[in-house]
Amino acid sequence: MSLSSADVQSIAHLARLSIEDQDIPEYARNLSDILNFVEQLGKVDTKGVDPMAHPLDMAQRLRVDEVSESDQRELFQSIAPATEAGLYLVPRVIE
Repeated sequence: MSLSSADVQSIAHLARLSIEDQDIPEYARNLSDILNFVEQLGKVDTKGVDPMAHPLDMAQRLRVDEVSESDQRELFQSIAPATEAGLYLVPRVIE
């Protein structure tokens, strides 16, 4: 798939990116290469291949679920502008 200059400008506008006119051909070439590679990946026969959550077949290392820090709520809330019942009070932003 080959992208035109208009396609690149449209993508840049949608992404709210400012790009220089002289850079558009390079962006078009790079994005076209990426789309061609994705198209090639879509043609690969994956029948019989089990989906994997991770490329390495290993168990996740877990740590012990234990408290490692002291409770500092009072200290942190002492410098807050407003608190109530252990919660931070913030200005209302939605009417």
